[in-house]
Amino acid sequence: MPPQKIVRCKVEERKDIFTFKTEQKVFTIGNIKVGGQPGENPPLLIASMFHNKDRLLQDRKGNFDRQRARELIKRQEELSSITGIPSMVAMVANTPEEAKIYIDFYLETTDMPFGIDMWVAEKRIKTTEYIAKLGLQDKFLYNSITPWDKDIKAQVQRLKDLGIRHVVIQVFDDTDQTPYGRLKSLDYILSQGADQFDTILVDTSVMNLPATSFSLIANRLIKEKYGLPAGGAYSNGTNMWKEIKDKWGIEGFRVMDAVAQAIASNLWSDFNFYGPIVNAPRIFHAVATAHILLSTLVYHERNSVLENPSLPIKLYFNEFVEKLISGAKARRVKEAV
Repeated sequence: MPPQKIVRCKVEERKDIFTFKTEQKVFTIGNIKVGGQPGENPPLLIASMFHNKDRLLQDRKGNFDRQRARELIKRQEELSSITGIPSMVAMVANTPEEAKIYIDFYLETTDMPFGIDMWVAEKRIKTTEYIAKLGLQDKFLYNSITPWDKDIKAQVQRLKDLGIRHVVIQVFDDTDQTPYGRLKSLDYILSQGADQFDTILVDTSVMNLPATSFSLIANRLIKEKYGLPAGGAYSNGTNMWKEIKDKWGIEGFRVMDAVAQAIASNLWSDFNFYGPIVNAPRIFHAVATAHILLSTLVYHERNSVLENPSLPIKLYFNEFVEKLISGAKARRVKEAV
């Protein structure tokens, strides 16, 4: 058989994957920075507590296992410190009265920022009034303004009146469930006055595991157009795949969950609602590992190492980072000659 002819393709100009020409916004919530160019800041991990079926709950009247809840919050703080991944907690409540109990407990336990997860807009606003009364606007993340809210303009105005600074905008279009539909949804919500807050995080609505990719592409589109931090509740996609626990077992599910959320955190995601706080050990370690790889991908694309000293790659591979910096400097000197 005669040897095949090798066809050499013309090398095209490289297209950046992890670098946006649009200026990327970086916001500060409490002591946490979120947003920026991919890799600039580790993704913010937001845990869920007091959700339905949470073993901490004894009832929906504000009775729960306080000792265990405190242990879980302190464990998340520890994981955040050792990995360099920033974190907070979103507390689920059915009523403003229930939410107040969780908020008071949380404030006694930690200095981390926090959010409240309530589906009904009127109840969210009522709870937000209590938070504003406590003067906690700097460390509170309002979650969220959604396309299903009846009067977005009125909601935005009430939040502004309360001095709320940091909000999540959830985007989705029932008539166009593609990434572009999510972008159109954001365009509309911003036009209703939601562009007026100090911090805007865009949740691109994960519907199931494979459709998570639509949310990730939407992240990229949003960062390209607006430079806003984008992310999602990637645990929604993994936890909706309920039958996989029977097929793969609980360990198989846990691996799938960690892998999916780690990969998603690297694809233009600035934050991740990662699910129950009890899952913190596997998620923090998985996301930290993914971000170490992202840092090297970013270095290859930009020929520079990001300065943030809290990056996981600097915490665990600083000697390697120093070699990369030295190599980049040497190349720039050579190119300048």
